[in-house]
Amino acid sequence: MSSSHHARRQQALMKQCTALAVAAPQVVAHRVSRMALAGPVLSNRDRREFQRMFTEKSSAFVESWMAMWMEWARTSWTMAAGAFTGGPWTAARWAENMSAASVAVAARGLAPVHRRATANSKRLGALKG
Repeated sequence: MSSSHHARRQQALMKQCTALAVAAPQVVAHRVSRMALAGPVLSNRDRREFQRMFTEKSSAFVESWMAMWMEWARTSWTMAAGAFTGGPWTAARWAENMSAASVAVAARGLAPVHRRATANSKRLGALKG
């Protein structure tokens, strides 16, 4: 992987982290406020929203771990194959590949959480009351 490609992937990961850092507190604030205002008797709308929240968190967690595991496995096999076919590995080459693999695993794992949080931020921001 070229260093410019690696730098672009790092930048994309940082943008994803920044968007998540903005969206997650907005979603949490909306939902906590809604919980506080709901009181002991939930409306159907609140019940659906809270159920959705728990379902989304569970599925995002599973998707995130599976995506990271799959990326780690793919990267491990690619690096192992490269070690056998790509000539001698230097410490610098190994470090560069490990850095790229770390970024790839983190990006894959963050994607499901980012996707849901940003979508919820847009959706909940649009709702009134």
